[in-house]
Amino acid sequence: MQELVAPNDLFKQYAWGNLERKKFEGLLFQYILENNWRFNLGNWERDDYADYLGWFYPRMRRAIDSYRDAGASFETYIGAIMRWSAREYRFRLSDKYLTEHTTWSLKTVDMMLHENEPDYIGPEEQADPPFSPRQMLILILKSYYFVSDDFVDRMAPVIKIHKEKLHDLLAKIRELRAERDAEIHILRERCHCQFYRCMTYERRMRAVQEHSAFHTLMKSRLERARQRLTAIRQRLARTRLEATNVQVAQVLGIPKGTVDSTMFLLKNRMNREKRRPPENVVEN
Repeated sequence: MQELVAPNDLFKQYAWGNLERKKFEGLLFQYILENNWRFNLGNWERDDYADYLGWFYPRMRRAIDSYRDAGASFETYIGAIMRWSAREYRFRLSDKYLTEHTTWSLKTVDMMLHENEPDYIGPEEQADPPFSPRQMLILILKSYYFVSDDFVDRMAPVIKIHKEKLHDLLAKIRELRAERDAEIHILRERCHCQFYRCMTYERRMRAVQEHSAFHTLMKSRLERARQRLTAIRQRLARTRLEATNVQVAQVLGIPKGTVDSTMFLLKNRMNREKRRPPENVVEN
């Protein structure tokens, strides 16, 4: 095995022109790789140390250009740069871990909440269908934003319409609502990202000492992030998700008044259902 030359001697040979820059960098990198203990970086696993050096390499190249012989040897200078860089590297790893852990923890909850919808109970299992086919068609078109393709396929026979026709009607509604749907999608993405950002700031605060400068910085960022999250949620709450009566009438080719009256009847019927006491409750 070739004997490694100390950094001070390597730099002298490079400064005198006896070593090319590329060769000098390679020998210096090899020395640092094989002599972790000389730079007081702690107990690194070899693979972790190699990953750190891969991240450190561009900084090492800049450090070579920045070195000036002002009392400290080149090896001491490189060691100081490595120790400061190692602190930054560990902080970045910790920050990345906290961000990924927060994101995936919340994503897991989000995925668990969005399970498949329960199977639809067909008309053969119901004594009296709650709505007429026309009412159900208008309601489906109004609620297009929450309707899945599978649900459409199961509902088409119920309202006595071919599923291809029902898909076409929904496609026309979505075409009319394309601009608003894009706006809603952007708002939802911003809301999710801001929520994850708040959770990340909270975890970062817990990971550092209270009342430290970094803790104060994260607390300030968390307060601003919560304010932005509230503003986005309020804007999203004011955004209309359902199709308008005008759009439904336009797609079906019927007067708007027909859609208005149908929705009025449906609203009143649903309000009556809410006020009706449960059947299993016995009045005294």
